[in-house]
Amino acid sequence: MTYKIALNFEDGVTRFIDCKTTETVADAAYRQGVNVPIDCRDGACGACKSFAESGKFEMGFYIEDALSEEEAGLGYVLTCQMHPKSDCVVRIPASSEVCKIKQSSITATVKEVRQLSPSTINLTVQGDGIDKLSFLPGQYANLGVPGTDQHRAYSFSSMPKAGEVSFLIRNVPNGLMSGYLTGKAQPGDEIKLAGPLGSFYLRPIERPVLMLAGGTGLAPFLAMLDKAVAAGGSAHPIHLIYGVNTDADVVEIEKLNAFTNLLPNFTYAVCVVAEDSAYPKKGYVTAHIEPAHLNEGNVDIYLCGPPPMVEAVAHNLRERKVEPNSFHYEKFAASV
Repeated sequence: MTYKIALNFEDGVTRFIDCKTTETVADAAYRQGVNVPIDCRDGACGACKSFAESGKFEMGFYIEDALSEEEAGLGYVLTCQMHPKSDCVVRIPASSEVCKIKQSSITATVKEVRQLSPSTINLTVQGDGIDKLSFLPGQYANLGVPGTDQHRAYSFSSMPKAGEVSFLIRNVPNGLMSGYLTGKAQPGDEIKLAGPLGSFYLRPIERPVLMLAGGTGLAPFLAMLDKAVAAGGSAHPIHLIYGVNTDADVVEIEKLNAFTNLLPNFTYAVCVVAEDSAYPKKGYVTAHIEPAHLNEGNVDIYLCGPPPMVEAVAHNLRERKVEPNSFHYEKFAASV
């Protein structure tokens, strides 16, 4: 039996490897060109100590000096003794550069560019390598801007399907990627994707989830919801609060409505800063986080938005004296 192991490195790079139940994660990684930190391979030194974020596995022999009983109870592992029993996500305490990993890159072609609103563009790319593109929902890729040597970072807004994947891109005045998409892009144009990158991704859903999106920060949540549907749904509530500045900035409502049908435990709300909005919920996202959404702290919070939004939510949680089970966030600023 072979399982997929996602290795997450300190610099945000993720590398997927195949690991047989008969081999250790460290051996499987080495076989596939990933040199995770390791010295002894005997469970004696602790140099390969990492953290298993999800998945089932068995540990071989190791000594207390290498991995204490308390550490093992918290989820720490020795990759030289870790045998997977399911797909796993393992956090490696080193950069990808140290582990001699080259960022994976594929060449795709533009399938469609749609202007969803004055502020948001949807880009769909296709290619033979798309279905083989491995990433965790919530991660991003660096997209090369055709005709230049520049790239820009964007979160995937869908999981790969039928050789296609999509991105939500903010339409930035005089922006390099925005200018290409709104003025030059043609179906069939080649575009390079490098990644995946980022530590912002959906963990196993084991309790209520609160998703907070600001503007095009909606993108990673669409991919996360895609993944939840593919996994057969969620036994726990998932609530999304999607905040924008004006009514014209609201996009992908049809997709969100579809998710409410595909995921019975999923609900969402739109809030708009502009006072003349036709939407009933006005103001910032923090004004619409209800006590029930926080579940007395037994909640996993995911936030993707500009830095002031991240800071405002963190401050709001402190004021409420609520410490969530986990708080994952991705700050982004528009690139010109």
